[in-house]
Amino acid sequence: MNQPAATALFRRLLGKPLPKTAAASERLPSLQALPILASDALSSVAYATEAALGVLVLAGSQALRLSLPITLAIVALIAIVVASYRQTIEAYPQGGGSYVVARENLGTGPSLVAAAALLVDYTLTAAVSLMAGTQALSSLWPALLPYEVPLALLLLLAVGWANLRGLREAGQAFSLPTYAFVAMVVLLAVFGLQNLVGAHGFSPDPPPVIRAVEPLGAFLVLRAFSSGCSAMTGIEAIANGVSVFREPAARRARATMLVMGLMLGAMFLAVSGLAYLYGVAPDPDRTVLAQVGLRVFGAGSGLFWALQITTLLILTLAANTAFAGFPRLAAMLAQDRFLPRQMGWIGDRLVFQNGIAVLLAATALIILVCRGDTTVAVNLYALGVFMAFTLSQVGMVVRWWRRRGAGWFGRLAINALGALTTFVVLLVIVVSKFGEGAWTVVIAIPLLVWLLASIRNRYRRVYDAIALPADSSGSLVLPARRDPVGNRSIVWMASLSRPSLDALRYAATVSDQVTAVWVRSEGDDIDGIQRDWGRLVGESPGISLRILDSPYASLIDPFVAFVAAEEQAHPEVSHTIVMPMAIPRYRFDSLLLNQRGINMHRALDASGNRVFTLVRYYLPA
Repeated sequence: MNQPAATALFRRLLGKPLPKTAAASERLPSLQALPILASDALSSVAYATEAALGVLVLAGSQALRLSLPITLAIVALIAIVVASYRQTIEAYPQGGGSYVVARENLGTGPSLVAAAALLVDYTLTAAVSLMAGTQALSSLWPALLPYEVPLALLLLLAVGWANLRGLREAGQAFSLPTYAFVAMVVLLAVFGLQNLVGAHGFSPDPPPVIRAVEPLGAFLVLRAFSSGCSAMTGIEAIANGVSVFREPAARRARATMLVMGLMLGAMFLAVSGLAYLYGVAPDPDRTVLAQVGLRVFGAGSGLFWALQITTLLILTLAANTAFAGFPRLAAMLAQDRFLPRQMGWIGDRLVFQNGIAVLLAATALIILVCRGDTTVAVNLYALGVFMAFTLSQVGMVVRWWRRRGAGWFGRLAINALGALTTFVVLLVIVVSKFGEGAWTVVIAIPLLVWLLASIRNRYRRVYDAIALPADSSGSLVLPARRDPVGNRSIVWMASLSRPSLDALRYAATVSDQVTAVWVRSEGDDIDGIQRDWGRLVGESPGISLRILDSPYASLIDPFVAFVAAEEQAHPEVSHTIVMPMAIPRYRFDSLLLNQRGINMHRALDASGNRVFTLVRYYLPA
């Protein structure tokens, strides 16, 4: 398939490019933002109770009675964390996730730990949600049990496609299933309460007899508590995604955080309470939520089918919280040079499409490794969640202590309580889950921190190698030439650096007229660019600078359009497109350099026969 055909197919699948002026309209009202940012937390109701019961049952069926006090403790913890993050949103109205809070208040090291923990958590969140969704489906149709892995991968592609199409379309697609699941859990609670009052009574049924394989002790109870804390995954997503909301964004985000916390606590308590009163025990072929639904609605009831279908849908959509959070966090890290710059590029649909693509690949790998079973993955991802929680709350304590001001002590006390409780839970998870796979996360997070720091250090070395000296005024020395050569050169300018000046110098040797073209991004300062141009190039004859604006997120299309317009306006002369290339000495550096230039070359090459010259600047070893 040739390049234009591939581009046409790509745009047909994802939709037409959106202008940057549409960014404000892509923001969402609270009713649509909630399902995008809170579907992960709300969907955990489908498996958090089961996760806790799955540990308690190791001590025999009598140990299941402890599920209710464990649930109450987790609900109290949810309230503390929600209150803490509401303060974070108020303090960071532009978006105050753990990485931002830790970076500004604790320093680079802790911020990278928070970022690494969140990157791991988002990836595991997407994988666990999709695998749990397929388990809900196989609980309804047991014949699908052998096909859980391909089904999870198919759902992953559907969620990724929806997110690549843009934020507003994802919100519209995901709102109905999320609210439908909430409505079904409310009906489950209402019908269950009616049954308890009218027929069953509030004396709990004895669970099926299960022999103990471990003694019931404090360690096992702590393991069950830490497993049940999977109900808290995704709570931070609203604080990370304040920019998703329409204005006033911070006020809407705080209100949505409160609503989400109340819904999550009530739903989790309802499912755990009904499971306790009906004597439900874990079953490898049927989820705990499905067993409760059978007792309340009946096997042949349409409401039971509706419960399972909506559970499948929200667990599928819960992965969307990761698709909302992971690309934004990766873009922030790229902006700070801890990840390759292309992770911060905004696609034609005004989403971070490279971050979405990386998350798709990583999630698919986890699904394949876990073979569709959530047991191992659930044990892993709560650790990253509470590590990020703790660092965020400690950062907020430091912030209030430094700034003080009106009401500072009460705010500090709330965040200190949040930091203390989440730190205690983090220790419990590390100790109780270490042998069940949490050791992999304990190792993975430091390795990821090392990788992020290494990328930043390498960026510094590479950029220092191509940067111009501070006293490099008039650095462009043009060669002497007497006769016109009848050629024009168009030079792609991504920065004013050694490779760029080498490209301008070469273009001046082969052309009568040289136009340097700079397509500005949102962060570029036009006055600063023109000032540096005057200092470095000056009024060199035959060389001019054009700064182009892009109506879309792409910086490539305006340059391609400019080249086509110049060729059409001056058909009597030949045009040479000159592109500077920094040639790395090490293979890894190729991920950090020239990526936009490579894409530019492909776009120009696909739209016509042109003369290209690559001016290579070899980086020192």
